[in-house]
Amino acid sequence: PSITSINDIYGQMLDGRFTTNEFDGPTLNSVGKLTDATIRLWRTMKSKMLPTPAKFHYVFNMRDLSRVFQGILLTPGESITDGGIRAKEGKLKSFSPQNMLVGLWKHECDRVFCDKLATNKDKESYEKYIKDIGCDVFGSELYTSACGDTKYMVSFLRDDVYDEDEVLVEEAPKVYEDGGSLDMIRERAYMFLEKYNEEYPSKKMELVLFEDALKHMLRINRLMEMPRGSGLLVGVGGSGKQSLTRLASFISRAMCFQITLTKQYNTNALMDDIRILYKNAGHKRQPTTFIFTESEIKDEVFLETINSILSTGEVPGLFAKDEMLAMTADIRLDFLRDRPNQEETPDNLKQYFTDCVRDNLHIMLCMSPLNPKFPIRARKFPGLVSCPTVDWFLPWPEEALVSVSKGFIQDYPLDCTPETKESLMTHMGMVHKMVMDVCDQYYNSMRRQVYQTPKSYLSFIAAYKSMYSSKLNALKEKEGRVKLGLDKLIQGAQDVEAMKVVLAAEQVKLEEATTNTNKMLESLEISSGEAKTEGEQVAGIKAKCEEDAARIGAEKASCANDLAKAQPFVDEANAAINSIKPAHIGEIKKLANPSDIIKLVFDGVLILFQGPLASVQSCKINMAKTEISWFEPSFKPQALQMMSNPNFLNQLVEFGNTGKDCMNDETIEFLSVYMELEQFNPAVAKNASTAAEGLCTYVRAMKYYHEASKIVKPKMEALAIAEGQMEAANKALAAAEARLAACNEKLADLQRLFDDQMSKKRSIEEGAMALQKKMNQASALINGLAGERTRWTEDAANFSDQKKRLVGDCAIGCAFVSYCGPFNQQFREYLINGNFTTDCEARNVPVTKKLDVISFLVDVGTIGDWNMQGLPTDPLSTQNGILVTKSTRFPLLIDPQGQALSWIQSKEADNLPSWNGQSLVNLSDPKLKDKLEFCMSDGKSLVIVGVEDDIDPMLDPVLEKQIIRKGSKMFINVSDKMMDYEQSFMMYFITRLPNPNFSPELQAKTTLIDFTVTQKGLEEQLLGKVIGKEQKALEEQLTHVLEEVNMNTKSLMQLDASLLERLTSNSGDLLEDEELVSVLANTKAKAAEVNAKLIAADETRTSIAEKREQFRPAATRGSVLYFSIVEMSLVNVMYQTSLVQFLELFMGSMDKAEKASLASKRVSNIIETMTYMTYRYINRGLYEADKLTFILVVTMKILVAAQFLKNSDVTLFLRGGAALDINSVRRKPFQWMANDVWLNVVQLSQSNKFYSNLVGDMIANEGTWKRWYEDNEPEQLAIPDYEQKIADQPDIGPFLKLLLVRCLRVDRSILSCKDFLRNTQEMGQAYVEPVTDTIEMIYDSMTPQVPVIFLLSRGADPTESIETLCRKKKLPAPAVISLGEGQEPVAFKAINAGVVNGTWVLLQNCELGLGLMNEMESIINKLKDNMEPNFRLFITALPHPEFPLGLLQMCTKVTNEPPAGLKAGLLRSYTPGVMVDQDKIERVDTPQWRQLLFALCFLHSIVQERRKFGPLGWCIPYEYNNGDLQSCILFLEKHLYNGPISWSTFQYMVAAVQYGGKITDSLDVRLFRIYAEEWLTEKTCEEDYTYNPSEPIFKIPNDFQYQVPSFTEHSYFRKYIETFPEIDSPEIFGLHPNADLTFRVKEANSLFETLGETQPKGGGNDGGISREDTVYDKATELLGRLPEDYTEDDYKAKIRKLGGMTVPMNIFLFQEIQRLQNVISKVRFILTQLQLAIKGEVVMTAELQETLDSMFDAKVPHFWENTLTGDEFSWRLPTLGLWFSSLLNRDDQYRTWLNNGRPNSFWLTGFFNPNGCLTAMKQEVTRKHKAEKWALDDVVYHTEVMPFERAEQVKNPPTEGIYIHGLFLDGAAFSRQEGHLIESQPKTLFVSLPILFVTGNARKDEEKSKKELFGSIGPYECPVYKYASRTDRYFIFCANLKCTAEKYPNKWALRGVALLCNT
Repeated sequence: PSITSINDIYGQMLDGRFTTNEFDGPTLNSVGKLTDATIRLWRTMKSKMLPTPAKFHYVFNMRDLSRVFQGILLTPGESITDGGIRAKEGKLKSFSPQNMLVGLWKHECDRVFCDKLATNKDKESYEKYIKDIGCDVFGSELYTSACGDTKYMVSFLRDDVYDEDEVLVEEAPKVYEDGGSLDMIRERAYMFLEKYNEEYPSKKMELVLFEDALKHMLRINRLMEMPRGSGLLVGVGGSGKQSLTRLASFISRAMCFQITLTKQYNTNALMDDIRILYKNAGHKRQPTTFIFTESEIKDEVFLETINSILSTGEVPGLFAKDEMLAMTADIRLDFLRDRPNQEETPDNLKQYFTDCVRDNLHIMLCMSPLNPKFPIRARKFPGLVSCPTVDWFLPWPEEALVSVSKGFIQDYPLDCTPETKESLMTHMGMVHKMVMDVCDQYYNSMRRQVYQTPKSYLSFIAAYKSMYSSKLNALKEKEGRVKLGLDKLIQGAQDVEAMKVVLAAEQVKLEEATTNTNKMLESLEISSGEAKTEGEQVAGIKAKCEEDAARIGAEKASCANDLAKAQPFVDEANAAINSIKPAHIGEIKKLANPSDIIKLVFDGVLILFQGPLASVQSCKINMAKTEISWFEPSFKPQALQMMSNPNFLNQLVEFGNTGKDCMNDETIEFLSVYMELEQFNPAVAKNASTAAEGLCTYVRAMKYYHEASKIVKPKMEALAIAEGQMEAANKALAAAEARLAACNEKLADLQRLFDDQMSKKRSIEEGAMALQKKMNQASALINGLAGERTRWTEDAANFSDQKKRLVGDCAIGCAFVSYCGPFNQQFREYLINGNFTTDCEARNVPVTKKLDVISFLVDVGTIGDWNMQGLPTDPLSTQNGILVTKSTRFPLLIDPQGQALSWIQSKEADNLPSWNGQSLVNLSDPKLKDKLEFCMSDGKSLVIVGVEDDIDPMLDPVLEKQIIRKGSKMFINVSDKMMDYEQSFMMYFITRLPNPNFSPELQAKTTLIDFTVTQKGLEEQLLGKVIGKEQKALEEQLTHVLEEVNMNTKSLMQLDASLLERLTSNSGDLLEDEELVSVLANTKAKAAEVNAKLIAADETRTSIAEKREQFRPAATRGSVLYFSIVEMSLVNVMYQTSLVQFLELFMGSMDKAEKASLASKRVSNIIETMTYMTYRYINRGLYEADKLTFILVVTMKILVAAQFLKNSDVTLFLRGGAALDINSVRRKPFQWMANDVWLNVVQLSQSNKFYSNLVGDMIANEGTWKRWYEDNEPEQLAIPDYEQKIADQPDIGPFLKLLLVRCLRVDRSILSCKDFLRNTQEMGQAYVEPVTDTIEMIYDSMTPQVPVIFLLSRGADPTESIETLCRKKKLPAPAVISLGEGQEPVAFKAINAGVVNGTWVLLQNCELGLGLMNEMESIINKLKDNMEPNFRLFITALPHPEFPLGLLQMCTKVTNEPPAGLKAGLLRSYTPGVMVDQDKIERVDTPQWRQLLFALCFLHSIVQERRKFGPLGWCIPYEYNNGDLQSCILFLEKHLYNGPISWSTFQYMVAAVQYGGKITDSLDVRLFRIYAEEWLTEKTCEEDYTYNPSEPIFKIPNDFQYQVPSFTEHSYFRKYIETFPEIDSPEIFGLHPNADLTFRVKEANSLFETLGETQPKGGGNDGGISREDTVYDKATELLGRLPEDYTEDDYKAKIRKLGGMTVPMNIFLFQEIQRLQNVISKVRFILTQLQLAIKGEVVMTAELQETLDSMFDAKVPHFWENTLTGDEFSWRLPTLGLWFSSLLNRDDQYRTWLNNGRPNSFWLTGFFNPNGCLTAMKQEVTRKHKAEKWALDDVVYHTEVMPFERAEQVKNPPTEGIYIHGLFLDGAAFSRQEGHLIESQPKTLFVSLPILFVTGNARKDEEKSKKELFGSIGPYECPVYKYASRTDRYFIFCANLKCTAEKYPNKWALRGVALLCNT
């Protein structure tokens, strides 16, 4: 829209908003100027701040304008009129509404225009623009007072309103107003931060709101307060984008949402999340923040959705129709209220919903400017940049870094002065800045990208606090202990002196006590005698008593025994009585006439009781149904009376107890009568009654008892008497004992006195002895600890100094841990000593000089443990160990050799989980989340391998340790799942990529550690392996000694600590604690023992080391070889060899090397075998072009390692004098020497001491040097002045010779390199011989588990040989799958089948199936264990940068390109299995067959080798392969079977059919035809036939004759071929020796370039003028020299004067001028635009950027030479200088022709379309011969070489036709005198052809003319080309050149002779 309309739109809005009744006059006056000022600023920004590739977002459109006015219009009126709350508080300086308005305007412009600027320079420019416009529009006085101090508008100054019960009444209103100064706002922001941390303790943020951070927070908050305010926050990871957004969002009371990434997170999941946001923002109408970071872009489709939300708010298909209807129904009332004029239709309601979403949803996109995808995404989705407001986070300035460190360290207690603390905080800020600078240097020199973000800085500060406090506490504790220990020792020494005095006094007391004791001893002896006599008497009595007691005891026992026998009867009687109850007796009483048994029983009872019985009267009684004659029982009344006694039962019991013993024999006698009755028994009685049964039992028992007790009774009586006697005796004994006791008591009293006296004496004695002992012990202790005392005294003196230095030391230690991981050894040293320490010293922060970070951060014991676990012993590895264990972030290890992995697996062995025996997890593992959860909850270690360029974002919360605490438990939310977190959990990430490119964000979240093995480190490991193999016992002994040393060192440290601890933890007197004294003594003894052991171990180590050192050369060589192999991966990405593969070779070489008893001989055997085996193994996997590179790298590394060479020598060899400028070195004294050679000579004499006098020697002996320099094979000649000196240096002589040849004759460098390898002692002939690995050899070394990768090259496909071998092995045909679209599943299937069936699989073109290749390693590993032994996997692939590293490292690599050189090619053809074997030779049994077989193979090698000569060899380099040769041999064989040979047929079949079928260029067809005509003839089979030229220009090496043998044995052919010279003379190909020069210079330069790639890059620029300034000046110069434009009217008029457009040549001129004008216009336009772009006035497009780069490198910009489609636009030349000169010369030719008429001779080179010129000439000639009826189609070119050499010599043009000049002969020269072709001069590659006359002639006439001019041999038809590249595209015509009979046309065709317009 026009400016007027813009003015109208916003002007009216402002008028409506700022009304006269609300605002004063001056304010309204300024309101009127706002639109003008804003539009002017907007236009300035549009024109000055132009988008460039780096600042693509510098687009200022109408949206930006409206944003400025939106900000002004939305500001409440009172904020402008009253100044808001700060004005009321009186905190605003010079407040007025007008000032406020202008300040507000600037604030809004800043937010919209300035915040998006990406550099400080641009921000300064913006400030200048706005100031100029502001002063101009508002007047400088008003602008200065309004905008002098920066305004900060905020909307969070008001507070919530609470009632007296602390209940929220009203939320704080959001009023957009002036916030005052930053400090006032900062206070408020911190308050919100505190609140945030209280509300979200799990997401606590520790922010330091330094100036930049606070400003960003205000910007983000402003966007959230604005309807539709979204932001694009651009800054490197860790700048604070997300944290500040969260805080701003909290301040705005917005719901803050961020995606939780999971493995399965996809577009649907994103849609679900967006639905939540839409419902919150549109349905609930709550402010909502959506933080979206680039790590969450799992799919680029996500951005399309975000782009759509930002642009329109619409997301198609987000809500189902019914869901949408339900939500719009809920907001209907609001719609009616807010939009009363709209109809209530579903569409309007939906639009209202979308608008609500857009107003309330604030999307904050967080992007990193370093992400290469960022600009691409911005281009694809423009809404991402144009819709949100951009806020560009610049790198933290120094002030920010320092204020952050202050924020964290200011209140942290440090033991130092305030000044030191201040310096430390500044130093910490500087550390980050220094590392950032070193990152760039590291990239420049090592090509390794390291990023440091503010996150690394924060982790550095956090680490500092924790390390400082722990180190300080440890130091303080040690200090306290040492101090206390020392005090104790001093106190102890004083105590010993005091003891000596006490001891002397004790001695006197002791003597006195001894005298008293002796007196008492005498009286004691008398009393003792009396007591003894008495005692003897008592003993006699006592013995008698004891004897009686024993006897009586025995009798008593016997009685008791007998009594026991009677006891059962008593028991039986008792039981019987107990069974009778009174009732039972009652029953009997009641019986009138009881049964007889009852009566008899009672008789028995009466007898026992000796009761009255009835008189005896006989009667009959009846018992148990038996009648018995008996007497009348005494039942009535005797028994009844007895029963009537109430105590009857008791009497029975009583009788049982006592009466039974009073029974006599008479009673028993009465009873026995009854007993003898059979029926008198309890069983019978039971039938009568229970009582009868009991009493019956009782009576019987009593009888038996009596009988038993009769035996006992007499004994009992005797016993009673004896007991009486015993009692009397005892009484007598008691009296005697009483007497004795009295005696003893007396004795005891005496004894007691004596004992007292004795103990007194003893205690004095003991006291003295203890004192003596204590004194001796104490003295021993004090003397024993004398060493410690000295040490501790020193320590004590150092403590305060140590404490002081701790401040700086910790800073360096932490900086090392936080920052140094990604760097290599050299850069770490540089950072620690060159940067950190120096800066500390410069700022007076106390620090230890040359601090050894290793010993500072870890103790020797721990390092020993690590080494035992497999961590290499070199310092770099130890540092890496520290970084892994000390860093606060999880480590990410760059581990190409797998060393870190094996160490971590061993270190964490007890803590690793196991899943089916697998303890490692691949990053792509589908179960990664579950495995993470398991490890995290169990506190295990998780080792994640297979990391490539990124880590699954799912792991971010774990990496950032976002721990949520609930009570004592800890959790981390991973992918929406709360997972338990154990403090001991550890996670390691491991990548095998040698130089991965990790994003800054990832490097910030992890500690990146470069574990790449160092040469020294590898040497140590290999030495261990050599010894382990060669001297196992020695290595075991060393391991044992090291273990012991490690244990002893640790125990020594522990002993020292425990000594101090025991000493200080003892609270009382040191000398009182005996246990302590003994422990100390023990400790000392142990320490002495350990020390002795350590000394012994040291001696053992030394002796072992001496023995080990003998084997070191083998380890050194191994290390050198490995690093050479690693460097080859820089040459070609496919040359990857793992350390594991190398170790197999290394160990294998020891098995294969010859044994020897002498160690040194054995070592040299190992070295020899290992070097050759490695060379062969690697060599077969290298392309031909790189084989020499590899062996040179190896050799030079060996010489550098042996210190024969320095790295600078290698650099000199590679670069020569390329860095010198011809104008700045001394003048070249020789005309015969080229400039670049002179520069090389100067550099050589400056850089190499040996050649320091080279220039002087050359001047002194110029003739000899010139001869040497100009010789064709200078390397074969003796070197002038230096031959003997070189011979005297056998070690580096070959290298010195190579250096000289390289500097003087680059073209002979390659040959010299081979000589150098041949003559260097460490290498030899074997390393330069061509070797061919046949497929059989490869197969023999294969195993099923290791695939072979064939690296493809042109003309080499291994498929056929693999299939042939398979047939030979009688195996099923291999499965051949060519990868490409959809073939991966097929291949996968084939592999699985092959593994099971044991068949072969060949996968072709695998660079097209990278998906499968990426999985191949894991596929093979899975299938490894179940592979059939016959299974083989072959892979063919072209090099591809993304080919998986792991696969390359596990496979054997093989190239099978044709080898270079005739000899190698022929040997290859004669290798059995490749082409010719014994069987082939015998197919036809004639010499002719064998000769022609050889001739075909020779021809095949020739045509292949000829390709290396570039266009001179073949116009197009065809792929001649073995298939072509095979077909020719097959044809010949069949042809010979059918009879004699037809030579023409044979020649035709070979040249035109088998090989010719693929030849597309007619001149190449001619060349091949000539080869066949010359070499496949009858002569070929003649005896003396040779391929050598009859008169060679230069000697053929060794005067070798290339003949055609006809041996019958295959081996003879090979032997003959092996005698071929190493170097093929170009003359054998039919070329001139000069062809070699071109080829060899190209080859040498390519070698140096390749070798250069293996060297570290030198970094840094030299300062001075910038690239841009250099190019700007160059553009100015070129614009000045550029010809003026051609005006069409002018040149048309001039052409009319020349005859008008009917003349063909004039039409040609017209077309040429048009094309030249196009070029001039384009060049002028681009140069002008480039200058503007450099000034920043136009956009620096990709095209301009390319022009800038090309001009800086002095190359021709691409678009000056080519059209957009890549066609030729102008002309092609190698340098800008030549190209521009050509432009001027062309212009000169056209202007001369226009102004002065047709030139006498045409400069053909200067035409765009030289063919057009010749065609126009042909038309003119044809028209002249109209009379002879010439037709244009029949007219051919007629050419003659004229005698004129230069164009100036031509005075007149020819009558018809034209003269042309400017052509160059390539491959021959022309003799002007004799008018025919001659051989080129040596080293002269191109010569000018004299003027060439070209005209047209009728075909017939031309035939005649040819015969006349050129005789019977005819001319050589020489092709003319526009450029050296000989393709049909640049072919112009053929010129006929005269030849001689000896050098007939075919010879020149083989020479490749052509004419070129440009060389």
